[in-house]
Formats: sequence, structure tokens, C-alpha cells
Amino acid sequence: MPVPHELSIAGIYLSPMLAAAFIGVLIALGVARLLDRFRLSRYFAHPALVLTSMSVIFTLLVGTLLIGI
Repeated sequence: MPVPHELSIAGIYLSPMLAAAFIGVLIALGVARLLDRFRLSRYFAHPALVLTSMSVIFTLLVGTLLIGI
């Protein structure tokens, strides 16, 4: 699979890492909401740090598996 140099959305060129980061943050927000809904976030000492780390992990996964960075 070739590595994309840029993504074109409505004539605006975006970095593939920016798209991966946006999708990764959205997935992390969804998972954080699920953790709050099922009251699992109370087991974390610092929930904001967990959200940040999930954002990094999901960004790396999306960039590697879906976009191909």
C-alpha cells in the first residue's frame, strides 16, 4: 500500500497525520464516554491522563492500520 503524501478534502490538502489524529481523538472521546457511562473511569487515578494516552494510542492505531502512515 503506498504511503499517502496528503489527503484532499473538498480541495483542501491535509496531512495524513492530522486526519489520523482527528479520528484518534474522536475514538478516544467515545471510549471515555463509554467508560463514564458504565462508571469504569472511577478506577483511574487521573482520568484526563487516561484520555490523553488513549488519544495517542488510537491515533497510532488509526495511522498505522487505516491510513498507512
